[in-house]
Amino acid sequence: MPRLLSLLALFVCASITAAADWPQWLGPNRDASSSEKVAPWKEAPKVVWKQPVGEGNSSPVVAEGRVFLHVKVKDKNQEQVHAFDAKNGKPIWDRTYDRAEAKFLFGNGPRATPTVSDGRVYTFGITGVLTCWDAKDGTQLWQVDALKQYEAPNLFFGVSCSPLVEGDKVILNVGVKKGGKGTSIVALDRKTGKEIWKAGDDPASYASGIAIGKDRDRQLVFLTGANVVGVDPKDGSAFWKFPLKDALNESSTTPVVAADLIIASSVTYGAVGVKVEPTSTGMAAKQVWKNDEANCYFSTPVVVGKELMYLVSGTKPGIVPTPPEATLRCLDPATGKELWKKPKVGKYHASLLKLTDDKLLMLDDAGTLFLLEPSAKEYKELAKAKVCGDTWAHPALADGRLYVRDGKELICLEFAK
Repeated sequence: MPRLLSLLALFVCASITAAADWPQWLGPNRDASSSEKVAPWKEAPKVVWKQPVGEGNSSPVVAEGRVFLHVKVKDKNQEQVHAFDAKNGKPIWDRTYDRAEAKFLFGNGPRATPTVSDGRVYTFGITGVLTCWDAKDGTQLWQVDALKQYEAPNLFFGVSCSPLVEGDKVILNVGVKKGGKGTSIVALDRKTGKEIWKAGDDPASYASGIAIGKDRDRQLVFLTGANVVGVDPKDGSAFWKFPLKDALNESSTTPVVAADLIIASSVTYGAVGVKVEPTSTGMAAKQVWKNDEANCYFSTPVVVGKELMYLVSGTKPGIVPTPPEATLRCLDPATGKELWKKPKVGKYHASLLKLTDDKLLMLDDAGTLFLLEPSAKEYKELAKAKVCGDTWAHPALADGRLYVRDGKELICLEFAK
């Protein structure tokens, strides 16, 4: 049973690759934080290279000098994985695989971001096909149709959970079939694809999980379609859960740790700060605060220091149709109190990335990049530049270069030094 104080004080994801890499969803620590700095620019960041790519909202990842991207093959029921040289953009390898025919609102390409770990690339396609590739040459090492194997239904917008590698396991929120049980979260052997454990009765969400704590305090935290849950990485047994169900079944944001709280959000629910405490029988999650206006659509909040949390909220659905509008909000993560807000930072979405000096990069869904100074009092913009077309993909920052993708291209940008 984890000790709670140390568990939440240490937000430690699996050690995947070098700190300079961006090898998985939301970066090396899976919290949208980087060990790099970016100075304010007077001219737009330099375009180092571009490559045409297929459809998708999956984000680029960077590991061992390579950029990996998961896309749909045009006019085919196939998905494709690319590996490019990070320095010059030259293709190194690409591999395709068949998938079931499927059509979704807002695009039919992959949404989940690949994970690179120990020389392997893990991709989870929009129809639920999980594949393991050799990062060096693209050899397909194994493949599992997770939705088919566990008889789980697909989501309205398609599978979006980015694989989480934890020790010898790759872990997903798969969901349960109608009337079914026990397959909400599934752990497969990362080398063979064989099932190690399955657990939980919740439906799937669009959100990706995290791993927190060290050693015997380690646990996995997922926002499912019904709860925020903490489970044991060894066997999936539940440590605790807190009810969080989005009225539209659109929970999409990754849980965030801020001091001794776990913070989760969805577009109709708002945001909640939850504290996990010991009980006579184990653990329980208690609500510390709730902010109905901090309703993240699919942008994950970013914690800056101990006193600030930035998040991008969406337009809350109502009886009267309202034009979509994304708003940047700055909150006190300890209380959920809003400190200020900046409307119209996007239509649906803007991605946030925290630098090592606590400055923020924000990429809106029209392809404009902003550098922001953290402040508890007001919005402070240091620089901005148009860097790509419309995008919902999160950027990747590695070795002084920012990798962004829009509907047509993967673009490598370099900041002036």
